[in-house]
Amino acid sequence: MGTMKWLVTFALLGICSQASAFQVTVFSTTSKTATLRWTRVPGASSYKIIVAQNSTNNEISFVTFGPNIVMGSVNTLSPNVVYKFTVEALNQNQQPLSSSAVVSSSAPEMMDPIQTVKPKDSKTLMAEFNLRTGATHYLIRIQNANGFYREDTVSSSPAEIKSLTPYTEYSLSIMAVNNGGQSQPSLPVTAKTVLPPPELSTSSPSNDSITVSWAPVANAVQYSLSIYDFSSNTKMKHNTSDTNLTISGLDAGSLYAIRGFAWDAEGREGEGSLYVNQTTRPPTPAGVNISVVMSNSVAGLSVSWELDPNVYGSIEYHVMSDLNLTCNSTSSSCTLSPVGCGEVHTIQVTAWNQAGPSYPSYPMVFITFPCPPESLDLMESTEGNCTLMWDTVPYADSYVAFIKRGDGGEQTCNNTSNTCTYHCECGYTYLVSVFAYNEAGSSPEGSLFNYTTLPCCPEDVSVSTVSTDTLEITWTASRGAELYETRAADSSEVILCNDTAPVCALSDLSCDSPYSVLVTPCNDISGCNRACKAHTKNTAPCMPMNLMLNPVNSSSVTVSWTANNREANYTVNALGDDGTHTCTTNGKSCDITDLPCGSTYEVSVKAFSPFGNSLRSYSDSLETEPCCPLSLTVDQVTQAMTNVSWSHAKGAHSFITSLTSPRGHARCHTEDSHCIMGCITCGTNYTVTMEAFSHSGRSSNCTYQGFSSSACCPSGVRLYRTAGNSLRVYWRSAGSSHSYVTEMMGSSNNYTCSASPGESSCNVDNIQCGDVYNVVVAPFTPEGSKVQFCPQRLYSVTCSGSNVGTVIYRGKRSVD
Repeated sequence: MGTMKWLVTFALLGICSQASAFQVTVFSTTSKTATLRWTRVPGASSYKIIVAQNSTNNEISFVTFGPNIVMGSVNTLSPNVVYKFTVEALNQNQQPLSSSAVVSSSAPEMMDPIQTVKPKDSKTLMAEFNLRTGATHYLIRIQNANGFYREDTVSSSPAEIKSLTPYTEYSLSIMAVNNGGQSQPSLPVTAKTVLPPPELSTSSPSNDSITVSWAPVANAVQYSLSIYDFSSNTKMKHNTSDTNLTISGLDAGSLYAIRGFAWDAEGREGEGSLYVNQTTRPPTPAGVNISVVMSNSVAGLSVSWELDPNVYGSIEYHVMSDLNLTCNSTSSSCTLSPVGCGEVHTIQVTAWNQAGPSYPSYPMVFITFPCPPESLDLMESTEGNCTLMWDTVPYADSYVAFIKRGDGGEQTCNNTSNTCTYHCECGYTYLVSVFAYNEAGSSPEGSLFNYTTLPCCPEDVSVSTVSTDTLEITWTASRGAELYETRAADSSEVILCNDTAPVCALSDLSCDSPYSVLVTPCNDISGCNRACKAHTKNTAPCMPMNLMLNPVNSSSVTVSWTANNREANYTVNALGDDGTHTCTTNGKSCDITDLPCGSTYEVSVKAFSPFGNSLRSYSDSLETEPCCPLSLTVDQVTQAMTNVSWSHAKGAHSFITSLTSPRGHARCHTEDSHCIMGCITCGTNYTVTMEAFSHSGRSSNCTYQGFSSSACCPSGVRLYRTAGNSLRVYWRSAGSSHSYVTEMMGSSNNYTCSASPGESSCNVDNIQCGDVYNVVVAPFTPEGSKVQFCPQRLYSVTCSGSNVGTVIYRGKRSVD
């Protein structure tokens, strides 16, 4: 009856529809039933459905319906069989008015229950089932107790069921589908997904350990870590019930791959996390050697060390001198530059990788080459002998004097003292220089000492650039010459210089211009030699102008300028207390990087060309952000007051220090390296932060280890007499987790008693009566020391015979 009512409902809906031709369609099928739908035919008194197997076309059964029915069902079909359904519209005489046929298959038989269901990961199940002949695909119905429902289409077995919830039980049933429809669901089976993987976070606190931590995984009772050592191709496994683990005894500078699993209460291993690669910190550099090197006339210290071939990945080495020189390298050496003469350096090397720094190498002390001797003086002692003298130099072991005669003859003189005697002749100019030596090498060349015994002929004219507007012309002294005329000319001017010395400086020249230079020797007898050859010389580049500084970030600045030189390179120098930072370019701007915090620099630019160096541009000042103090200490003074102090912060002028907690906060603003903060709540954890400000207002944000205030002092301290010579001390506890100590200090005797956590009293035995006692009850800190600022109470203990009598409260006062 229920089926007939459903068919009648659909038939009545079809009364109002008209079709231009008689049409039949399959509305739905099951494994044993097919429901057909057709259009109404005018004049039809009934409709007849004839069923035949499509392969034989033999009639199997038929069923008739009334004139107002446009939908009907045929039962008792076989599963997964192709049938031909013919619908005839009949008149009152049961003669066909019209007919139409349609071919369709019945749905497959109901499936067997799913054979096995196994978890693939925390969100995926793998289902295996028996295939059904004639099925084109399958529907797997998935349900859980939380109302989740869906149907997945799969084509074969085994099948993946994805996008599930981790650690959830599901009910699974399966249906076979062909072109005709789908079978009934199979009996359900249950399966449960596994736990999701923990999300690992790793770091290396030392060169032989790695710390792994993760957030707790719901429903996990245990965790396991799998650690793979790439260097030895070995695996390790660790189990823990915590959410962090430190693995020790590892190789320094080695790469490890770490994977984590969570285990549920049923003993099932959850989905494994992705491998996390972590490198231990590198070993301490060994075999450090130091030597002096020269590059472009600039001295430096070449620091080298041994490379460990077993260290994984890229290692950067940081070399630091206590004289504020640093250099970095990824090879086995780098150079600290520039260094000067007579310097004492203490040098250490630290290796860095992505895990952090190694321990620094053992400090090595190195003394650079000595400074050049100064105050050179020459005395012609006897005929043909000259004595050279100079001041002694610190860190010098010996001295060598180089004596050069005007015709090229040279002499040397070695000595450990500060004098040297050599043979000299008249008619020559002697150029003398003295070098100091030690184990690091030779001093730079000092000032040249020029001494001429007799006039000589001019030779070897040399023109050099002194500055952008000055050329220096030198030559070998001309024997017998009394005057030299020097002439320099370009396209617009002529400069003359008359002197008796074999050197001449032509000033007020145009920068970045070519000059023709001619030196003519003269005397009163023969006059001037006008046949001397002229020399062409370019002056140095012009000075850069309009210097501009544009900070890029906290450690970089872009420097730009204007200049109209024909051919020049430019070097920018930023001079500060940590040395000089430079950049070089042939353009009109460049970036200076790696500027440390808390530093002030004077920035200028200079032009260089093959013809000399320009004057340095006008300088401009640059200030970087202040440094954070390396250390900060919070000391509790009283129950509600702390003293905060911190180390020196380079470049910092003032500080704002804050103690913050959910129960309130304290703050101070000072130019000192310490401050007092009130309004501190006892027994509270505080977050410690600081803002450091420079003179110009640049700031840095600093964060430090938190501070926990001491436990609160108890209140309501009372002293009562008990039996005999004993007293009992009572108080109101500020927290059940603290232990307390009571101290009674009299004029001749002191007493103590202690109370465990949760207790609020203790007994003091064998009291000496007839004395006045200061009573203090104080909690212990977590470190086991007594809180020092709890107040004292004064009690008089009288005698009653030989026993304790009345106990009289005399007031209270703060601890001295």
